[in-house]
Parts: sequence; C-alpha cells; structure tokens
Amino acid sequence: MQYIQLQFKCEPNPEVLTDVLSAQLGEIGFESFVRTETGLEAYIPLPGLSLEKVDQLLSDFPLKAEITYSCREMEDKNWNEEWEKNYFQPVVIDDVLCIHSSFHRLEEEFRYRILIDPKMSFGTGHHQTTELMMRELLKTDLQNKSLLDMGCGTAVLAILASMKGASPVTAIDIDEWAYHNAMENAKLNGIDNIRLLQGGAELLGDETYDVILANINRNILLRDIPAYTRVLNRNGALIMSGFYKEDIPAIRVAGEEQGLTCKRVSEIDQWVAVTFCFQ
Repeated sequence: MQYIQLQFKCEPNPEVLTDVLSAQLGEIGFESFVRTETGLEAYIPLPGLSLEKVDQLLSDFPLKAEITYSCREMEDKNWNEEWEKNYFQPVVIDDVLCIHSSFHRLEEEFRYRILIDPKMSFGTGHHQTTELMMRELLKTDLQNKSLLDMGCGTAVLAILASMKGASPVTAIDIDEWAYHNAMENAKLNGIDNIRLLQGGAELLGDETYDVILANINRNILLRDIPAYTRVLNRNGALIMSGFYKEDIPAIRVAGEEQGLTCKRVSEIDQWVAVTFCFQ
C-alpha cells in the first residue's frame, strides 16, 4: 500500500505535545507515528490523506505550540512489516506480563505472554495509557467476571482480561482496521471467548458487565460515561484512561453524577487512569 509521511516540526517539542498530536492524527486516519528530535513523523495511506483536515486539526490544537509540517510520498512496500521490525519492541511489565510479536525471541518466562500483530494500531503497550490500563487489570480480580473493552484497538486489554479468567469478554472499536486486527490477535493467542464488534457506545444494549474498560480520550469518555454506567453491574468497576492529570476533576464529576465512586487513580508522565466502582 502506498503511504504518505508527514513530518511535523513542533516548537516546543515535549513528549506530551507529540502524544496529543498523534492521538488527534489517529482520529483522522493516520496509522503510525514515530517521535523525532524535532517533532513527529506520521504515516497514512495515500487515499486517506486530507490536508484540509490536518490544517483544521492544527488550527484547533489545544496546546500552545508552533507546528509546521511537510509531506513525502513513501516507497510502495510493506510498511507495517518495516514498522514492526524497527519500532515495535517487547513490552514487559513487572516481570509478569510480556507483549511481543512473532519475530521477537524471548528467553525469560512470564506468567502472561501476549502475542500481537499490531499492524501499526494503537495498543501495543508502549503508550502510557495502555500500560496504566494493563497495570490495573493485573491487580484486579477478573475470574469469571463479564468484561467490556471499549475502544479495544489491538484487543491487548481484552486478551489479558481473558487470560486472567474474565468471561465472557466483549471488545468494541469504531475503527474497521482495529476491528480486524483485534480478531487476528485473539486468534494468535488462542482466545475464543472474546466477542468483537465494530462501532461505539450505540452498540450497548441490554447486556451488562462486571468490569468495563475504556482507554479512549477525554471528550468521548465524558460523553459516554452515562452509557457505560447503564450497563455496569452493581459492585462493578469502570476503569478509564486516555486523559491527563488535569482532566481528573471533570472525569470524576461525570462519574459521580452517575452514582460512581472513585476508588483509585494512577499516573505515568501526567497520563492517568481512574478506577470507579458502582455500589
């Protein structure tokens, strides 16, 4: 597939700025990102590129910065394979969990090993929000708990939940690419109790859950917390990430308005995860 590379130059260039930039670019079709000394490289299939959308995104960018970009048409080759080999390194958490791809050779033993073919999707475990969510799952009793993973991406969280005994598991993502990639990754790990759906909160019906995961972004979470609460069982847990420390008050108020109680907050580099319980 033919790809276009956009090279963004950011001034200033803190990691938090390129994190926000990559997240917003992902919402308009960009599939992979590489942080550089001057900013960010972003890649998108040629048919999906809209410079008007990029310009509008930069015009509305929420952080104060000077951001410019240039475009370069890439050689037609398997960029997903190149990205995996050059940028996707194994993710290890507390010597308990390892997320890796088929070309990684692991010598250590881990209680949980997740094999994924990320196809440049979010959710390889490298981002702080994914790590925060995985750490919460590792400390949560999931045995025989029904679980919903909203915005599942590669399905790495749903797969870990299944490995920890959660059943049944439902994973939902609005992106078609992520939906198909999630199905592939569930197969790779021999997981057969994950029901995968493409869409958003409008798919939530009468089925209820003991644990709900949502690693998306602040605005979608604030909009959809009522929908999540409606399908959350009593004594259940809602675990959310995808936002910053300064967003906690808004997230907390939105949860409390639905009868949720904030149980725990964890943080990595200003990114946070909040665990609510529903009494």
